[in-house]
Amino acid sequence: MDAIKCGGFSKVKDADEEIQTICDEVKCQVEEKRNEAYAVFKAVQYKSQVVQGINYDIKVHVGGSSYLHLRVWKKLPCYGGEAVVTGVEDHHDKGPIQPF
Repeated sequence: MDAIKCGGFSKVKDADEEIQTICDEVKCQVEEKRNEAYAVFKAVQYKSQVVQGINYDIKVHVGGSSYLHLRVWKKLPCYGGEAVVTGVEDHHDKGPIQPF
């Protein structure tokens, strides 16, 4: 298990089923913020930060050569446990997740 620096983000990891589920949960929020519909919305990579819940920076492939970087806050279960998009950046290529 990777050591997590207190307050810092984890190393970049390949997205798994849990991260894709979070992306599926927030897809409508992203489409609303971007005023665009995405036929493809596949999580590629992510990093996480433990806060009052978990912040995720997630790289999402949205078709062709287009990617989005999402910042998602997954609330603690005692606060409802839902995922909330707190930031979206587009026009990123296949490169690694960039801080924003």
